[in-house]
Amino acid sequence: MSGSITRRAVLGGLLLASAPCTASAAPRPNPWPRWQASDETSTASIDYAPWDHFLARHLVAGSDGINRVAYRRVLPEEREALSIYLAALAGLPVTAYRRTEQLAYWINLYNALTVRVVLDHYPVASIRDIAPGLFSRGPWRKKLTRIEGEEVSLDDIEHRILRPFWRDPRLHYAVNCAALGCPNLQPRAFTAATAASMLDEGARAYVNHPRGAQIVDGRLHVSSIYVWYQEDFGGNDAGVIAHLRRYAAPPLAQALASQTRIAGDSYDWSLDDASAL
Repeated sequence: MSGSITRRAVLGGLLLASAPCTASAAPRPNPWPRWQASDETSTASIDYAPWDHFLARHLVAGSDGINRVAYRRVLPEEREALSIYLAALAGLPVTAYRRTEQLAYWINLYNALTVRVVLDHYPVASIRDIAPGLFSRGPWRKKLTRIEGEEVSLDDIEHRILRPFWRDPRLHYAVNCAALGCPNLQPRAFTAATAASMLDEGARAYVNHPRGAQIVDGRLHVSSIYVWYQEDFGGNDAGVIAHLRRYAAPPLAQALASQTRIAGDSYDWSLDDASAL
């Protein structure tokens, strides 16, 4: 009897661990000191033309304001070209670049790796269906590339490099998780020169889209991103609302002025697949 209970408890714990993120389970920033180094005297820049070319061919702007990827029409040779480009990025000495160049590098690498992962498993209904293990959901913890001798995962890039070293809530509008609920994959690569403006652009686009924030029956409903990662947006409802007001267009900003708490949140994990349009 006790053995049966123990097995059920262990299984329950494993199933809970594989459940979608909640506010209490969202990864926290966990700095990886290995990637803190930079050379601020460097004037070198990284070529993102192949990623720009891929986005120009396969990113589709929907009439609903959501950008989607035309995964189905990506040709085998284009998949191979993307993999070759990712290998080239992984071969760069990223710590030898200045910080502004590194920021663009990590964002573009994250987004291109995510697209390749989906392509490798397509067709799927959701990126969470791509599971490297029995009790995992989604590919985020799987080591996908090797950089300067280190195996690196999507979670490493987001939660051990970008979030702890840049400490900028706008990063949540830059890294794309291939879901309809996620901020848009932008139609061009980030660069050292454009990253700041693109982060602002991404923030404004998402905050002012219904999947970011909306007032329903006088109450504030937001993307679950603001709940899962509340600590990045001020640590409480008031902090999130202040962040939303910073990027809200006048109609939404006016509506937010009377809000003091988040009434509900949601997130659509459906794949950002242009063929579904």
